[in-house]
Amino acid sequence: MGKVIKESLLTTFFSYIGVVIGYFNMLWLLPYALEPDQMGLFKTIQDMALLLVSLAQLGLGNGITRYYPKIKDNQFAFFTMSLFLSFIGFLLITFLLFIFKSNIISAFATNSPEVIDYLGVVLLITFFSVLNTILDSFCRSFMKIAVPSFFRDVFLRILISILVGSYFMEWISFQAMMWGLSTLYFITLFGMGIFMFRNGLLKLNFNWKSIPKAFKKEFLGFSLITLLGATGALLISKIDSLMVTSMIGLDANAIYSIGFAMAIVIEMPRRAISQVVMPIVAEKFALNQLDDIDALYKKVAINQLVLCLLIFLLIWANVDNFYYFVPNKNVYEAGKWVVLLIGLGKLSDVLFSINGEIIIFSRFYIFNITATLLMSVTVITLNFIFIPLYGIEGAALASLIAMFFFNLIKYLYVKIRLGFDPFTFDIAKIIFLGILVFTINYYLIPKFNLVILDLIVRVGFLLTSYLFGIWLLKIAPESQRIIMDKIGYFNK
Repeated sequence: MGKVIKESLLTTFFSYIGVVIGYFNMLWLLPYALEPDQMGLFKTIQDMALLLVSLAQLGLGNGITRYYPKIKDNQFAFFTMSLFLSFIGFLLITFLLFIFKSNIISAFATNSPEVIDYLGVVLLITFFSVLNTILDSFCRSFMKIAVPSFFRDVFLRILISILVGSYFMEWISFQAMMWGLSTLYFITLFGMGIFMFRNGLLKLNFNWKSIPKAFKKEFLGFSLITLLGATGALLISKIDSLMVTSMIGLDANAIYSIGFAMAIVIEMPRRAISQVVMPIVAEKFALNQLDDIDALYKKVAINQLVLCLLIFLLIWANVDNFYYFVPNKNVYEAGKWVVLLIGLGKLSDVLFSINGEIIIFSRFYIFNITATLLMSVTVITLNFIFIPLYGIEGAALASLIAMFFFNLIKYLYVKIRLGFDPFTFDIAKIIFLGILVFTINYYLIPKFNLVILDLIVRVGFLLTSYLFGIWLLKIAPESQRIIMDKIGYFNK
């Protein structure tokens, strides 16, 4: 676990720099530079592209991570074949998009017709992102995680800042800004390619005959099966935004997107840890080291819940303070309860640890499809029920319910099939500590009229009391030891 923590530190660092830039973009620059409907369009186009990416990459990302340890002798032929397959996947998605174009148009024609004008941008972003996904997965197999995280979480968001700033300064038109969005994804892809080339990771080898046919069949079969699971998981997280745009309008999606952006930061540590853990889980399954996986399951649950619950407390306790700094806050603070509902949903992802990763890399990976497809249908159905009743809060509620039961089902399956369980007494202690700290903050810490002062006081109290509680209750001692060792090293 120490290796996992150390490997994820730099990735987490880049993730949170990206979060800062993302917060600046989402909570200040976009609301300041764009009208609500323009901002809603900007986010909708990106969300549509990300959803198509999960389909177009044919599940190859997880396939590369799982099968790379078995094909190291022909790794670049394997890499080249994966790139080719991803290109085929993109062509298939493009073909399907044109077939169902009339259905897509009818879905957005009433409340958000502007979306229809930028379907070309969606396709370009999809193409560049699909290729980048393959590069990212290959880097992850080499445990080269930090730099891809930099390009994905930091560099791309800086480019978005520049693009939107150029429109605000009236250097480019709104249409040019929208089409320029696809160029940013190309630049990011190009940067990843340069990094891999300089590190000897980008070599094309078309000698696919060197790869055994049985391996190809197994690899492609696994990838296509996990495709449905990966697509369903992304559908659960993105369909709410698209359905808000379709059923309410672009301005409602802008409000929803800001609330969602505040909440999504809660799971950043989980994403960073997951990227490091996936190849380890794959390798442990290959070596049949099941006890190690169970131990990792528990340790990841504890460490990521410690971090993510703290972030949730900091965000929800200061949600009014954060909205104070959002331009046109009278419009966007209507999404306040979206922050709470989506935040709780993300905490359910964290609470149940790496159950999805374990299923994907086990022999029971087909179950992930069943669970994901079931939850996809559930979240769409719940959105159709709750959005007309509760608006954007209805979409957030649908996501919360779907995420919780999605994780519960996966937890029960892993428990029954493999006997793994992430829950220890430390989990109960963390939850108790979180409730106690928040209760004290809510009832005993006074509200200050000066927003900056209120923010500083609440952040200071939450950090101090929560970290003291972690130490006092002896939660995650291994992580505490590593941190203290690092502090001792820097004090030398």
